[in-house]
Amino acid sequence: MTPQALKRALIKRAEAQGFVLTRVTSAVLPDRIARDLADFIGHDYHGEMGWMAETQDRRDSPDHLWPEARRAVVLAMSYAPLDPPLEGLARTGHGYVSVYARSRDYHDEIKGKLKQVAAVLASAQAQVKVFVDTAPLMEKPLAQQAGLGWQGKHTVLVNRQQGNWLLLGVILTDAELPVDPPETDHCGSCRRCLTICPTNAFPAPYQLDARRCITYLTVEHKGPIPHEFRKPIGNRIFGCDDCLAVCPWNKFAVDGQAYRRQMRDDLATLPLGEMLALDDAAFRQFFASTPIKRTGFARFMRNVLIAAGNSRDSTLVPQVKACLDHAEPLIRGTAIWALAQLLDPKEWHILRERYQSLEPDLTVQAEWLSISDPEQGLIS
Repeated sequence: MTPQALKRALIKRAEAQGFVLTRVTSAVLPDRIARDLADFIGHDYHGEMGWMAETQDRRDSPDHLWPEARRAVVLAMSYAPLDPPLEGLARTGHGYVSVYARSRDYHDEIKGKLKQVAAVLASAQAQVKVFVDTAPLMEKPLAQQAGLGWQGKHTVLVNRQQGNWLLLGVILTDAELPVDPPETDHCGSCRRCLTICPTNAFPAPYQLDARRCITYLTVEHKGPIPHEFRKPIGNRIFGCDDCLAVCPWNKFAVDGQAYRRQMRDDLATLPLGEMLALDDAAFRQFFASTPIKRTGFARFMRNVLIAAGNSRDSTLVPQVKACLDHAEPLIRGTAIWALAQLLDPKEWHILRERYQSLEPDLTVQAEWLSISDPEQGLIS
């Protein structure tokens, strides 16, 4: 089979697996990508994601990860939602879940499909390795170099036909497949994704400070969420779609049918009262096989408690109060802040008198101390 025929067979198999875009590029990224990565890490924009710094030398180009690689086959699956996703932010008594997380974990879903596509190359005696956000690989620069789209000002890949609701997978191979031309930037003067960000996570266009990003804070960040971000988080309990949802290129995107078959409608917005009633076992059962489960119970409850505080729903007070006795310090500490939003100062003062002196954890003590004089009002 000629390289051209092999590529055609590869694309045909990818389409059958539900991928909307398949392109091929060199397994070598230009030096500027390594410089951009070094700059990102040098500014500590990666936050607690220490694995990015630890794997920096292998991450900056695929051939550093696997020297035998000659080509990168980059594929995209659309998860474009049927309905406007940000409508869920108005339902303050419910927790908002990012669109990508409303289904079976995309790592598992896409990896299996990538293996089916890679089998075309393997049958031609080519070596292959498949990746879905699980190895030190720069998927978005590879995708732009392969012509799938360009990294927008929000740093997410944008395609003129599919918008920016795209999940990426990569197949590295030693097969000398024909390469596709790169894509150029089509953002123009648009700044919608930058101005909508609730936490000002973009220090400049095309730059993201993960430490200020709600997706990072609710998914990757392990400890207490800094106070300055708690009110802007609103009712987002797992991820954030604001910058994605406002991209004007989405008007051309079609519903991500292949991915939607795995989606659970009950995960779009979750009643906060029901989420507060979960224990660890119930959390694991309800979110089994979803990306949410990977975050863990304590971090998830931290997020739910912030949403509860922002809801101003007094009916949640008994459940939030119960969290003051939880074994997890992260849950106890966040419950303190949530109650400061839900109770009047006198009620909150009574709780502080009861609990503060008995608290053994320093981070939880700091939460009690972060509230101003109850007679002067509560700080956020």
